[in-house]
Amino acid sequence: MSSPDNDNKEIKVYVRWMVRRDFPEVLAIEQACFEFPWKEEDFIHCLQQRNCIGMVAEYEGHVVGFMIYEVPKNRIHLLNIATAPEFQRRGVAGQMIQKLVSKLVNQRRSRIVLEVRETNLPALVFFRTLGFRATVVIKNFYEDMNEDAYVLQYRLHNQDDSNFTPSNRISVRIA
Repeated sequence: MSSPDNDNKEIKVYVRWMVRRDFPEVLAIEQACFEFPWKEEDFIHCLQQRNCIGMVAEYEGHVVGFMIYEVPKNRIHLLNIATAPEFQRRGVAGQMIQKLVSKLVNQRRSRIVLEVRETNLPALVFFRTLGFRATVVIKNFYEDMNEDAYVLQYRLHNQDDSNFTPSNRISVRIA
């Protein structure tokens, strides 16, 4: 696999379902990206759940990013997302998130939610640029460091109630 140029040029990736043979590359990315990485058993346990899905971003036949999410009734809950360090800031994670946004329409869900460590400033800035907003702070969410988490949310139809004007006398708001 050729490494992309060092000029932060965006690359085009293919986002597809995660399969078992992707685990070595996914685990290597997880280890390289997180201070408290998931173990292989964590991935397996999560992906064995009925509503949990794994996807990978592939570039030149190699996994360069992945995401794990679950699909409760009315939202997508992003559990884990990472890009190989040498491919960060090249648009890989943005393309994976765009894939999730496209699933909102197809799956009749209205939002994507995730938790981010309060100290993970790069992730907080990244998600903000994609339209995510912090909605709640959960105290001591990360037990390993007694660290708080920000709950971030992306709403498909982000309408502000104060700007909502009904088009006729009877209007219905669907949240």
